[in-house]
Amino acid sequence: MRRAATVATYVSVGSEPGTGPLIDALQTSGRRVLLPRLLPDNDLDWSVYEGPGSLVSAGRGLLEPAGRLLGVEAIAHADVVLVPGLAVDAHGNRLGRGGGSYDRALGRVPVGTMTCVLLYDHETGQPVPVEPHDRPVAAAATPSGILRLR
Repeated sequence: MRRAATVATYVSVGSEPGTGPLIDALQTSGRRVLLPRLLPDNDLDWSVYEGPGSLVSAGRGLLEPAGRLLGVEAIAHADVVLVPGLAVDAHGNRLGRGGGSYDRALGRVPVGTMTCVLLYDHETGQPVPVEPHDRPVAAAATPSGILRLR
């Protein structure tokens, strides 16, 4: 993360670990922060975060960036990709909310890019069902620290 110029992340909702302070800290430190906008087909387009006032209410209780869309491939230019999840196993298989949005997005991330799911401690090391379209992550960040997976 220290060397990352561009970080793709998300605005947390509900009981997910809060990303607001992280997003602001990344932007304040001079990093380019990409946030997703959910498309009608459940794919994710990306926009640059321009501060708290640039977020707008969207469907499903989400907050999304109001700025110019960069395209679904914009995630491929991130140095670090942070994704939501409900659980992760020791191999990096992540359980999401079932829409496949982040699996599609992770499929566009170049091999070797740091991918990390943000979770609570009890959500790691859990058995996770795996489908052929699922994309694993390399790490999990929890309040206790970073876990390398795979």
